[in-house]
Amino acid sequence: MKFRFIHLPLLVAVSVLPMSCGKSDSAKAARPDATPRAVRVAQAELRPMKRALHVVGTLSAHDEATVAAQVAGQIEKSPVDIGDRVTAGQELALIDKTAYEALAQQSAANLARAAASAANAEQNLKRVQDLQKDKIASASELDQAVAEVEQARADVKAVEAAEAIARLNLERARVKAPFDGAIAERIASVGNYVGVGTPILRVVKTDPLRLRLEVPERESVAVRVGQNVRVTVEGDTNVYSGKLARVAPAIREMDRMLQIEADVPNPGSLRAGLFAHAQIVVNEREEAVSVPPGALVVFAGLEKVLVVRDGKAAEKNVITGRRDGGWVEIVSGLTVGETVVLDPGGMRTGQAVTIQNEASAVSTSGTNMEGAR
Repeated sequence: MKFRFIHLPLLVAVSVLPMSCGKSDSAKAARPDATPRAVRVAQAELRPMKRALHVVGTLSAHDEATVAAQVAGQIEKSPVDIGDRVTAGQELALIDKTAYEALAQQSAANLARAAASAANAEQNLKRVQDLQKDKIASASELDQAVAEVEQARADVKAVEAAEAIARLNLERARVKAPFDGAIAERIASVGNYVGVGTPILRVVKTDPLRLRLEVPERESVAVRVGQNVRVTVEGDTNVYSGKLARVAPAIREMDRMLQIEADVPNPGSLRAGLFAHAQIVVNEREEAVSVPPGALVVFAGLEKVLVVRDGKAAEKNVITGRRDGGWVEIVSGLTVGETVVLDPGGMRTGQAVTIQNEASAVSTSGTNMEGAR
């Protein structure tokens, strides 16, 4: 009887093949952990940062005045126009002053006559007093002389008042700027006849500008006069600095907002009416959990860091806040003292790491990334 073993080697070969493939796959899976990656790290620290309220508002003129005629007449001259810079007391327009000059001269002459009459009355009183001493003038003559002096003095005061009004009207024929500013609108022109109170020009003060803001009730307790305000406007990359100057005494009931105003120096590039974004610095040194910007990874809108635990990298989602002095505030997701990987591009959870530096070191690349933001 004969036996055949033709198929036995084939069976053995087939049974061995799956075993060798399983060993290769497990080796590949273990390779990332078996080859640690050298990394630089830093620790999450409590660092002082500025805390600011972000609000929006509108820039407006610090002061605004409609300059009107204080005397009636025809405008003879107006040397300014829209956009012209003016200084306090500068002549903006001249109203025909011929009549006012004549009235001023007449009032001056009347005052001179009244003063002369008063002087004569004073001299007459002195003579009557001397005569009475010699028993020549009667008491009634003395009383009359005294009355004449008093009447002369009253006449002088009345004429002085009239003369002052005449001089004032002559001066008011020259329309002057009430403060330093710029011409925003020209209402009346040369040749127009204007009455008392007729608007001629509108003047605005644009340096500093007045920034009107509104702060929600929940944030209002942190707002104080004198706090620094950082201002930006659309289409301008400059950041302008101002000071909180005025705070309303009460919350507005209809919307629970607090009205505040800041004064913003104007170098010439700002205009009244611009919409502005403002940061009110309510705390110059508020401590916050912070990491270097190089520790952050942003993917699909999510912010993450990789922390080192037991020699391996572990991913953590975080929420960031302020950025100041090369550090980023971590609002949530990280605690003080945790070690984060700097520049963790390509790393994943579970990957073994070896640390190249002290945990408190800050990477230069991280600082550069902050500047790029």
